[in-house]
Amino acid sequence: MELHSSEIVSFKIIGLQSLLVLVLSLANAFTALATSQGIHFNFQTFDGDSIQFQGDASVSTDFIQLTRANQDQNLVGSGGWATYREPMHLWDKETGNVADFTTHFTFVINSLRESDFADGLAFFLVPEGSQLPVHSLGGALAIVDPGRDPSNSSTWFVAVEFDTYHNTNSTVAVDPNCSQVAHVGIDLNNLNSTAYSCVDWFKDKIMSGGWINATIRYNSSTQNLSVLMLDGDAMGTDINSSAIYDIVDMTKYLPEWVTFGFSAATGSYFELHTLKAWELSSNVQVMAGKKSELWLWFVLGSGSFILCTLVLAFIWFHHRSNRKRTYTSGEEDDTAIEKEFEQVLGPKKFSYMELVAATNNFAINQLLGEGGFGRVYKGYLTSMNANVAIKKINPGSRQGIKEFATEVKTISRLRHRNLVQLIGWCHEKKELLLIYEFMSNGSLDYHLFKEQTFLLWEKRYKIAQGIASALLYLHEEWEQCVVHRDIKSSNIMLDYNFNAKLGDFGLARLVDHAKELQTTVLAGTRGYLAPECFYNGKASKESDVYSFGVVLLEIACGRKVLEPMAEEDQVQLVDWVWELYGTGRLLDATDSKLTDFNEKQLDCLMVVGLWCTHLDRTARPSMKEALNVLNFNAPPPILPAKLRVPTYPAPLSTFATALFVSSHATSTDCAEMSK
Repeated sequence: MELHSSEIVSFKIIGLQSLLVLVLSLANAFTALATSQGIHFNFQTFDGDSIQFQGDASVSTDFIQLTRANQDQNLVGSGGWATYREPMHLWDKETGNVADFTTHFTFVINSLRESDFADGLAFFLVPEGSQLPVHSLGGALAIVDPGRDPSNSSTWFVAVEFDTYHNTNSTVAVDPNCSQVAHVGIDLNNLNSTAYSCVDWFKDKIMSGGWINATIRYNSSTQNLSVLMLDGDAMGTDINSSAIYDIVDMTKYLPEWVTFGFSAATGSYFELHTLKAWELSSNVQVMAGKKSELWLWFVLGSGSFILCTLVLAFIWFHHRSNRKRTYTSGEEDDTAIEKEFEQVLGPKKFSYMELVAATNNFAINQLLGEGGFGRVYKGYLTSMNANVAIKKINPGSRQGIKEFATEVKTISRLRHRNLVQLIGWCHEKKELLLIYEFMSNGSLDYHLFKEQTFLLWEKRYKIAQGIASALLYLHEEWEQCVVHRDIKSSNIMLDYNFNAKLGDFGLARLVDHAKELQTTVLAGTRGYLAPECFYNGKASKESDVYSFGVVLLEIACGRKVLEPMAEEDQVQLVDWVWELYGTGRLLDATDSKLTDFNEKQLDCLMVVGLWCTHLDRTARPSMKEALNVLNFNAPPPILPAKLRVPTYPAPLSTFATALFVSSHATSTDCAEMSK
């Protein structure tokens, strides 16, 4: 009998429906048998719900303090834990499978410039439900009680320690011979590290309060526990780093379920221990269900060879379809990118292999910096005979295809001496990369806030004028208004002659000069965001001006917009400088490292900075007005001695209220608001 095409189609549909019913039934069974368990989070800010605290550990919106940090308190003899709210399934007894996990975190150990400090910080895994040991301060790093019974498995642990004090005669641990230098080590049920590296650059970081980026990975198939420690403030090819690894069978040291997090301690000496960001991902394959259930499913499935054949056929068909969809989706992404950029003149498309060769396969010693978007590497393009900066975007970052396209399309059409030049781009192998001109002096924040470098006043004022010129071009002189939305000192790059160039246009938006940007997605960096953005979510030229004003104050004062470790009335830079202006003591905010400066320029820079950070957006200057004053083509404004918080038409959300208050109000202000 010959079937018509319509009958064949109907037959296939019926067959597929029957197959789907069978497969779904079996899939439900297998879902009950095998599943994947894991934990995934990425904290750029912290809250009291996700993290549990013990001892002296505490939380604020932006960071976690693991030991006491209030300078009115006794900072020695302190210890604390910060652990994730849920336990990790480290290994499964039924299958013997062990979890893979990776964690990235940024931390600061700060001795407040004291040369004597102790004792350190650690990332640890302990049996589920473990508590901070009572007698575990000082060299015990808040992990072990010196009097514990080592054979008691309830006190066992695996840890990575960032030890800042060299213990030579201790009942808890004898540190490796590092010539009294701090070290990073892997600890397996005791604090005598089984693998370690002496970190000779650690002391300078501790005394200056510099940032450290760390990555810890565990590969269950190879049992490799690896640690990479990077100087979070360094730039160029001379970036400080330390790496160690050890082969660790986790099942020998820890139970199936573990509590994990961070510990820190001080003893006779003090230091502050601050966790700035934390990301973790874990995964383990486990078998669910009881043995009787397993037997039942075995009986149900064992007699049907045809069913198995159909299942395999379905899996093949499904896999083939997925591959086709994935390939098609990838083609569509590539096609979309090509269409987005086909009209763009200037930036060149580079192959991925060219960029691999330029960076020596993205080697660590080529790393220039790292952020939420991914990493920036120094590279040498032989085709151009030039050094370049290659921005490799993390697929999981906030900067995806849309922001990638925005940055390429926006910056490629802009031409100004104070804007970073985009040389090229690459979208290949599911990788997104941007290639920029290489800025040999890195970013402005590095020179303002790190002890290793210092900017003379002449260069600072030139940088301020350069940024103002760039923003005037973006806001008023180009064919459309460009609202940058992320102006901050780390996005201001410096060339070999310390000329300022504004970069990172991933959040930029174009708008006609006669219109207002209507985006309602809050974007930017805390401290630099204008207050009205918290109310209506809308960025504007005026919000860019606010961010620019913050940068001017940072240039003049030599400190960050938010300084949690500063005296209470100096935590918020803008509020502090306004207070000094109102009492006629404006120059008291001057960077203490500046000994030779032009007082007229310094006063002008601070006044313009305050003018730009006026809480009322309508009272802020345009960039033309601000630049005219900086160039002394117009007199500086007379500002009010005390600011009044403006009234906004829309109420704050609960989240925005908390964020706005924490960014702009002192403790006294908060107390007044609560009345």
